[in-house]
Amino acid sequence: MKEFSVLMSVYKNSKADELAQCMDSLFNQTVKASQYVLVIDGPVSEELKNEIEKLKDKTAELEVVPFEINQGLGIALCEGMKHCRFELVARMDTDDIAAPDRFEKQLACFVKDESLSICGGNMAEFQKTVDNVTSHRIVPEKHEDICKFLKSRCPFNHMTVMFRKSEVERAGGYLDWYHNEDSYLWVRMYLAGCKFYNLQDILVYARIDEQTFRRRGGRKYYRSERDLFRFMRKNKIISLNKYNKERFKRYVVYVLMTNRMREWAFKKFVRE
Repeated sequence: MKEFSVLMSVYKNSKADELAQCMDSLFNQTVKASQYVLVIDGPVSEELKNEIEKLKDKTAELEVVPFEINQGLGIALCEGMKHCRFELVARMDTDDIAAPDRFEKQLACFVKDESLSICGGNMAEFQKTVDNVTSHRIVPEKHEDICKFLKSRCPFNHMTVMFRKSEVERAGGYLDWYHNEDSYLWVRMYLAGCKFYNLQDILVYARIDEQTFRRRGGRKYYRSERDLFRFMRKNKIISLNKYNKERFKRYVVYVLMTNRMREWAFKKFVRE
């Protein structure tokens, strides 16, 4: 089982040079993808358009799916999934860089375990250049630990995952949910009885800047996460006490903390 698609999306803030670096990391994998699906989520810069045209000339395996207006990541990925021709689909963010053997390692997991629904991994965060790693996000390895972790925090690094398309569709596919379209999908896959696994290797180097953690705040961001935990409470994944605890923690971090305090909290308690 070596044929698979890569699912990506760009929008108005995406940068041409970062997309070029991302695609170079995909083209230079030890096992290369059979198809690359790139959704253009609304109007983008001329520079980015030109870079996409260069990529189309470089590989016939690139399929571009354009939207006239911005729809948001959840809807963009939902549409992109329709164009993925293969059962296995790997997600990638177009400003990140994949480890050279990422796909090889993930494919081996699906060959080893035919019941596996999704396989993710750890990520390293860097600023400006990939050799300037400033933090890591480590996620649980085994299914039982991932399911437990899901009740408090997102159990997968979205840009690292590879999944069976049929299993994602069985859980309802990607849907719109403000900044949490991935977490919402993982919860629904949990409810559908899907099997989870995370490699304990760095699969992706994720680009961040000084504002990355500071941007994760505000009442809209808080309401999105609160409603996600409410959904879990409604579906009896978590207790009322757990719901209230997680809602309170997020209100403090996303609403009451200053940007500088929030950045400190993320680096202290969420990252390594």
